[in-house]
Amino acid sequence: MTTGKYFNRGVMALDSPYIGHVVRETFDKIVVFGEGNDRYDVPKSEIQTTGTNVLIGLSRYQIANKYKVDRNAPLPTGEPVDKINDDAYPESYHYKGSKEEKQEEKNDIKNNNTAKSITNMVIGNNRGDNSYYGNTMPSSTAPIAPLVVDTKTLVAQTQDRMWKALKGRYLYDSSLKDSQDFLFNHVNSKVSLVIMYVDLVGSTKMSMTLPVDSMVTIIRAFTYEMTSTVRSYGGYVLKYVGDAIIAFFPASYNKLLACDKAVQCANSMISVIKNGINPILKQYDYPELHIKIGIDEGDNVILQYGHDKSSLIDILGYSMSITAKLTSLTNPNKITIDEDVYDILHPEFKSKFIEIQYNNEKWKYIDKHTGRIYKLYTLND
Repeated sequence: MTTGKYFNRGVMALDSPYIGHVVRETFDKIVVFGEGNDRYDVPKSEIQTTGTNVLIGLSRYQIANKYKVDRNAPLPTGEPVDKINDDAYPESYHYKGSKEEKQEEKNDIKNNNTAKSITNMVIGNNRGDNSYYGNTMPSSTAPIAPLVVDTKTLVAQTQDRMWKALKGRYLYDSSLKDSQDFLFNHVNSKVSLVIMYVDLVGSTKMSMTLPVDSMVTIIRAFTYEMTSTVRSYGGYVLKYVGDAIIAFFPASYNKLLACDKAVQCANSMISVIKNGINPILKQYDYPELHIKIGIDEGDNVILQYGHDKSSLIDILGYSMSITAKLTSLTNPNKITIDEDVYDILHPEFKSKFIEIQYNNEKWKYIDKHTGRIYKLYTLND
């Protein structure tokens, strides 16, 4: 069935914030489509908790080992996999073999329907009467796909942890094992990623005015809460660089959805800072925090510096350089994106951004496809 308690929810493992989404629910199982060609038919008895996301009480390896099935296998009900609602789950989200790709090249109608289906999934429209381009309903009224998380819940959880941390009763754990595990599967290859930089404003001044233990607690809280927010949207934190956080969102399975998620995540981050952390800092007479966020997308090389599994894995690419630079140009509590991200955002998100222009001294990154300067867009109040 395409409705039910679990349908369309993100799915998490004990050691991974995202393994896929529930695309079908039967009496005793959920069918989960992950990245690439992954599919898992998981018994409901393995579900540990359910909120906005479904948490499976197993590790990612255990889920794959016990419940991974062929993507095109019949559903647990015996129905063909094609029964899954194509409007909600577009063809581009499913694996395509070379035979299907050749068929698509010969069939313009099918191409148009596929593009339309992608858009319908992103904006949460199951009727198939909307698309980003040439839709019959004004874009301002087109619904957005439901958030992966509830921002109010994020803020409440942040405040609870922050109170405890400032009173010395909470120890933050900012392990990045999940991102290293994800990248390990893509070492020595190029992967499509949405890159996000989150820079804390004014930390140098804070380090000169605050006691060391207070400064350390605040920075730990900042990095943990930003990491928690990224994970809530299916992203990963690559590393912490001083007072900055570098995160990424896998985009191979659906670039449109990944960009929308990154922008939604960035908005939630600003809300967590403004409404979760700052009200508590003010009660302790500590300075408020402000962040600036930059987002870009593109293909990136996954590099492991050593030869054993424990060696650090990093991301190299044009997107990394662009994102770092555009973040440095961003104003506090603002988000800046480049035109690659802007062009494929849902119209409701896109309408919240305005183009900004800098002289060539400040911004000189060239679009390798067009040869002209990348356009930049910032969040408009």
